[in-house]
Amino acid sequence: MNNFLQVLVVGIGDGAVYAMLGLGLVVIYRSTGLLNFAQGELAMFSTFITWTIWEVGVPLPLAVLGGMVGGFLVGALLHQVAVRPLGDPHLRPLATVIVTIGLFLAVNGAAQLIWGTLDKDFPKLFGEGQITLGGVAIAWQKIGAVLVLALMVLGFWFLFQRTKIGLAMRAVASNSESSALVGVPVPRLLMLGWGLAAAVGTVAGVFTAPGLGLGSNLMQLTLIFGFAAITLGGFDSPLGAVVGGMVVGIMTSVLPQYLPIFSKMRLAPAFLLILLVLLFRPQGLFGRKQVERV
Repeated sequence: MNNFLQVLVVGIGDGAVYAMLGLGLVVIYRSTGLLNFAQGELAMFSTFITWTIWEVGVPLPLAVLGGMVGGFLVGALLHQVAVRPLGDPHLRPLATVIVTIGLFLAVNGAAQLIWGTLDKDFPKLFGEGQITLGGVAIAWQKIGAVLVLALMVLGFWFLFQRTKIGLAMRAVASNSESSALVGVPVPRLLMLGWGLAAAVGTVAGVFTAPGLGLGSNLMQLTLIFGFAAITLGGFDSPLGAVVGGMVVGIMTSVLPQYLPIFSKMRLAPAFLLILLVLLFRPQGLFGRKQVERV
């Protein structure tokens, strides 16, 4: 029983990280109605910014805030340079998706040029300590990931439900043309969405780097789990990203321990989950089904 609880705790901690990256994907989707395949690489790049700030002697929590600011600026800049020239992403969805794939490659290459190809050691934000409850060891890093995720969810709930900016972002995602006609600054809000997504990705990268090592491929596996999380929870639902992230984290932690077929195929549970959800409930558990008039 203790072994199961130990694996479960690890899965919850991993799921919190997947949910963080999923929240960034939801922000982009709520702004554009599309998925950003460069989200993981933006998270990796801003984590490198955090590491650079920390290396010069800045305390890690402040370095994380600096990395989030840097990530926001990079995300906003990439939108203005690479995405905005395409025009309304709702009218040219395929072109926008292809650009995000191109940005995936470009950001990865830029990180290798700036920081090299060797992995860097990255410290744990909440230290190496742990507590033991009922014979189950729980690392402070895992507890911290869940607490930070809770704060992020609260912040996004407040943004989308209680602020004019959040309401405007939801309006743009629903109908950008009508939003523009009533005076909503659509390009500016799309830029804001990209910046926020990159800033959120920084936090996911900070929690991922200590275990995997900070390198140019840091977030590629995590991005797949993030996609699985929002597929399960719903592309437009922050709550769905959290629930989906937790479920994916627990599945990918528990199943390999008890089903040998998954021990060498860590991605298999996530892909099976994506397939089942797309077959039986494409909008996800918390997503809204879109109904179009003919």
